[in-house]
Amino acid sequence: MSQDNGKLIIRLEKIARVYKVGIEHIRALDGIDLNLHENEYVAVMGPSGSGKSTLMNVLGCLDRATSGYYGLDGHDTTKLSDSALAGIRNERIGFVFQSFELLGRLSSLKNVEMPLVYSQGGWFSRKKRAREALDRVGLSDRIKHKPTQLSGGEKQRVAIARALVCNPSILLADEPTGNLDSKTSESILELFGQLHRKGQTIVVVTHEEHVASHCRRIIRMKDGRIHSDMPIEEDRISQKAEEGNAK
Repeated sequence: MSQDNGKLIIRLEKIARVYKVGIEHIRALDGIDLNLHENEYVAVMGPSGSGKSTLMNVLGCLDRATSGYYGLDGHDTTKLSDSALAGIRNERIGFVFQSFELLGRLSSLKNVEMPLVYSQGGWFSRKKRAREALDRVGLSDRIKHKPTQLSGGEKQRVAIARALVCNPSILLADEPTGNLDSKTSESILELFGQLHRKGQTIVVVTHEEHVASHCRRIIRMKDGRIHSDMPIEEDRISQKAEEGNAK
């Protein structure tokens, strides 16, 4: 399933990822076909070992597929060098992690500036873009604060600002509310909703149905394959039917 409108950002064809563990070969991804379009808001779900984290790593160019085709913004990433992939990660993909991954000795502003270190433009341009990113996540009054001076929700907002500062084609969030209480989680999900409404493409890996319910499309994985791929409304109907059949 994919949107019929909007620019095609990601195209996966027969993507496989095989790991060798001793004499055994583990097929973490087994022939994934997937299209993602501009301004989609997608949840990737599945039990432990389903392949959802491996898929996230491949999408984020943190790991290479063993075989298959991965096109990002029309570029065949399977033929790129490691340095070129690093450039793709920095310029086209924004990452948000469960554990925030902020540098404790740096202010919020400096943390957000980090992806811009090798970008064109001087320090003034970097600071301006970092300030704008922090303003987008509602933290313009926390630019001088270090991580130890921020709440969990504020840390995650800084992490989201850092992910957005390069204007990425796609935002990848791995269990983004995993370390947050329910109230703070809701505020982060509302922020994702605001970003989506303004045009940002977002993919969230989560095991929480509540988090997935904020998305517009649900991809469910099982045994390294896509088990289902539906708009949120159809997914709800499908899940209810499965629950009924299980009783």
